[in-house]
Amino acid sequence: MANPGGGTVCNGNLHNHKKQSNGSQGGNCTRNGIVKEAQQNGKTHIYEKHVVESFEEAPLHVMVFTYMGYGIGTLFGYLRDFLRNWGIEKCNAAIEREEQKDFVPLYQDFENFYKRNLYMRIRDNWNRPICSAPGPQFDVMERVSDDYNWTFRFTGRIIKDVINMGSYNFLGFAARYNESMRTVKDVLEAYGLGVASTRHEMGTLDKHKELEDLVAKFLNVEAAMVFGMGFATNSMNIPALVGKGCLILSDELNHTSLVLGARLSGATIRIFKHNNAQSLEKLLRDAVIYGQPRTRRAWKKILILVEGIYSMEGSIVHLPQIVALKKKYKAYLYIDEAHSIGALGPTGRGVTEFFGIDPGEVDVLMGTFTKSFGASGGYLAGRKDLVDYIRAHSHSAVYSTSMSPPIAEQIIRSIKLIMGLDGTTQGLQRVRQLAKNTRYFRQRLQKMGFIIYGNESSPVVPLLLYMPSKVAAFARHMLEKKIGVVVVGFPATPLAEARTRFCVSAAHTREMLDTVLEAIDEMGDLLHLKYSRHKKSARPELYDETSFELED
Repeated sequence: MANPGGGTVCNGNLHNHKKQSNGSQGGNCTRNGIVKEAQQNGKTHIYEKHVVESFEEAPLHVMVFTYMGYGIGTLFGYLRDFLRNWGIEKCNAAIEREEQKDFVPLYQDFENFYKRNLYMRIRDNWNRPICSAPGPQFDVMERVSDDYNWTFRFTGRIIKDVINMGSYNFLGFAARYNESMRTVKDVLEAYGLGVASTRHEMGTLDKHKELEDLVAKFLNVEAAMVFGMGFATNSMNIPALVGKGCLILSDELNHTSLVLGARLSGATIRIFKHNNAQSLEKLLRDAVIYGQPRTRRAWKKILILVEGIYSMEGSIVHLPQIVALKKKYKAYLYIDEAHSIGALGPTGRGVTEFFGIDPGEVDVLMGTFTKSFGASGGYLAGRKDLVDYIRAHSHSAVYSTSMSPPIAEQIIRSIKLIMGLDGTTQGLQRVRQLAKNTRYFRQRLQKMGFIIYGNESSPVVPLLLYMPSKVAAFARHMLEKKIGVVVVGFPATPLAEARTRFCVSAAHTREMLDTVLEAIDEMGDLLHLKYSRHKKSARPELYDETSFELED
C-alpha cells in the first residue's frame, strides 16, 4: 500500500506480490476448521464454521407503531414550528439574525428539524456528567431542566454507585488509582503531562518507542506506530495510504472515523452490504474487470475497510471469508479493531486470534487504546515497510501532538498485564472473565425474550427498543434504579431501530449483572419490550451465509 506492499493492483494482478511460501497450489486450511479452501473444478470453495449471530426482525405491529410514533412527532413538530414562526411559542433554537435574513442561511432549518422537535424531548438521556472513574460503578451528577431539556441545571446531588453498563471498559483497566498504577504515577512525575510537540519534531519519547515495540510484539507483527487520538488514527491515516485512482470498498456499517478517512483520501468509495461476502466479491470482480470509470485503467490500489466488532450491531467481521476474497483479488485489507482488540480471542489479541488467522494475512491492523486498555489513542500495525511509510506520510504524526507519557505508560502496563509479562495471570483472567460475563449476559437476555443483535462472543450488546418514547422511558427508569445505560437512535442507527447498547466488562461481578438483568426484565414487562419470537432475520442474504463459491 502506498507502495509498502510491494506493488500496485492492476485489474486484479498485484505486481511483485510474494508467492505462497508453503508450496501449495492455491489451497489451504486453517487448523481450527473455521475456513477451508480447496480447488475443485476451477472454483474456490469456502466453508465457514457456524458463527452464532442474531439479527431477529421485529414483529410487524412494533414497526407500525414505531413509524406512527415518528409520524405523530413530526406532525406536532411542524405545528410547533408554525407557532414559533408566528411568535405564539418561544423559540429556543438558534435562528438567523434579522439583519442577515437575506444572507445564505447559516442554520439549515430542515436539517435541524429532527434535533429541534424530536431529539430535544429526550435530550436528558445523553451527556450526563460523570464525577468518578468509569469503573464497574460510577457517580453521576444529578441535573434537571426547567425548559423541556433546552437547558439544564445541577441540583448539587450526586447519585452514588451507579452500575456502569455503558463505558467501553472491557477489561476493567479504567479504574480508580491503586498501587498497581504506581508506574503511571512515576512516569507522570518524571515526564509531566504534555509533550508540546509532534512526532516529527521533538515529540517522540522513549516511552513511545517502548510502547510501539510492545504493541508489535503483542500483535505478532513486524512494527507498529501509536497516535494520540483513536478517531484520528483512522481519519488522518487512510488518506496517507490511498488517494485518487484508488478504490475503497467499505462495509456499510463502518464507523464514522473510517468513513471520514475514506472521504478525505479522494479515492473512489463503494459500499458493500454488512458482512456480506457475495456483495463484496461482486464489487471486487467488477473493479478488476472494468477498472476505473471512463478511462478503464486499472485501479492503483483496492483497499477493503472493515471493523473487528461493529459498535452499533455487536457483530463480528466474517474475517475468513474476507481474507479469502482479498487473496483472490489481490486487494489490501484494513481492519479497525477498536472494539475487538483485548476483547476477543483466547489471549485478547483480537479478531485474528478469534478466527485463528495469521495477523500477517491482514495488511493494516488498526486499533485504539480507549476500550480494553483504559487509556486513549490508537495504533497502526503491520509490515515494517508499511509502518515506515506511515511514519513519513501520516497527517497525524506531522500535525498532532504526541501521546501523553502517562497515557503511554498506562497502555504499556495494561498490555504487559494481558501478556503476563508482569509475572501474573491477572490479564488472562480478565480476558476469560469478560468472555464468561458476555455469554452469561447475552444468554439471560435472550431467555427473557428481548431482541438483541450481534455475535454471542461480542461484549457489545445492543437491545432493541424501537419506539422513541420507549428509548427515553427505558434510560430514565434505569437511572432511577441506579443503572447507567447508553441509548442510541437515529441518525446513529436506522430510524426504526433505536436501541440501548450495553457494554459488558470483566470488572462486572455476577451480582452486578444479576441486578442489571433483574431491572431489565422488569422494564421489559413495564414497557412491553420483549418482542423476540426467535425468528430468523428477514435479511438472510446478509447474515445466513454458511457456504458460497468464488468464481474464477
